[in-house]
Amino acid sequence: MWEMFLITIGIALLVSSIGFKKYVWFISIGYGFSVAAISAVVLCVYAGRMSVMAIITAVLLIVYGARLGGYLLYREVKSNAYNSKMKAEIKSGKGMNIGVKCCIWISAALLYACQTCPLLFRVQNSLSGNDAVIITGTSISILGFIIESLADYQKSAAKKKNPKRFVDTGFYRIVRCPNYFGELLIWTGIFVGGITVYSNAFHWITAVLGYLGIVYVMFSGARRLEERQTRTYGDDPEYQAYFRKTPIMIPLIPLYSVVKLKWLVA
Repeated sequence: MWEMFLITIGIALLVSSIGFKKYVWFISIGYGFSVAAISAVVLCVYAGRMSVMAIITAVLLIVYGARLGGYLLYREVKSNAYNSKMKAEIKSGKGMNIGVKCCIWISAALLYACQTCPLLFRVQNSLSGNDAVIITGTSISILGFIIESLADYQKSAAKKKNPKRFVDTGFYRIVRCPNYFGELLIWTGIFVGGITVYSNAFHWITAVLGYLGIVYVMFSGARRLEERQTRTYGDDPEYQAYFRKTPIMIPLIPLYSVVKLKWLVA
């Protein structure tokens, strides 16, 4: 049990080390490809004893991670407009103390290993069948992946039509950050799918830390986006009306702003 979990940490450390070139890559490109790599290794090592739903979950995480990492890498390399816009938003990290970079690197890798550990614990456990819990969890994750992917597509399509306007069509009519909501659903499903195999304190602690960690990261991302959109569209009456009536991330939950929560700084 311990050995394989340590291996997943090592995989995440190796893949996310790309962040030493540009520190934000620890938690962007390194994140997506780490999730994909960990899931791929778990699938290869345990394929012979995995249930159908566990295999589906592993493949889903591979596709999710590769898609996210690939998209972020493409944007970094090819999108001059994005890089020009983000230069003022995100520090380059030049001159950052190597000790600080190592802390970000190690903490990020630990998070990625904890996020994916429910899949690992399930396939290590003798309960390899398709019980109702993993079916429910996998279904939630699939729904989240669909929402996230469609939200990204809808935003890209809307920006092509009108680059200077905020997006309030498709899923963006329901929440302002539907891609973050979709990702939250993905990891909710992963956590739920492992509940029946959390058999000791180590299982529960790592799984809960991984889930709470990604929830924190999603809300901190929503906070950064809210700040950026307020600077860009704050004087637009249509945006103000949209802002006041549309929840920031979770449908039907009347949470419209997180900008005052300064502890959301991940």
